[in-house]
Amino acid sequence: MKVEQISIFIENKSGRLAEVSGVLGDAGINIRALSLADTSDFGILRLIVNDTDKAFNVLREHNFTVSKTEVIGVEVPDSPGGLSSLLQTLDKNNINVEYMYAFVERSGDNAVIIFRFDDVDAAIDVLTKNSIRVIEGKKLTSI
Repeated sequence: MKVEQISIFIENKSGRLAEVSGVLGDAGINIRALSLADTSDFGILRLIVNDTDKAFNVLREHNFTVSKTEVIGVEVPDSPGGLSSLLQTLDKNNINVEYMYAFVERSGDNAVIIFRFDDVDAAIDVLTKNSIRVIEGKKLTSI
């Protein structure tokens, strides 16, 4: 159920995002989901890709600072209150969300939220016990 996410630390300057996406595109890596957080000096680009190991290696070869992190994808109804209900379930069970980002494959269907938890295994347990669908890692990288 877990999936590896790539985190790339990049300087906050013009052209760096284009450089990362170019390196990945040239290597045949497909980006499935992403999130970018920045400060005045640097950013953290988090990616779910179709080939994590290849992306990690090719980015390192191009002198990017890269790490891997375990995250999970969760389906949430694409309707008002869908996210709130999920977050309330996590809160009631003392599951801490470190960060999250989302995408919708098709409007009206379920949204997919990528979560980073401080205890991934406990989060998976709570989610499955509450009939909340956690997406298989392999499926998530192929959406």
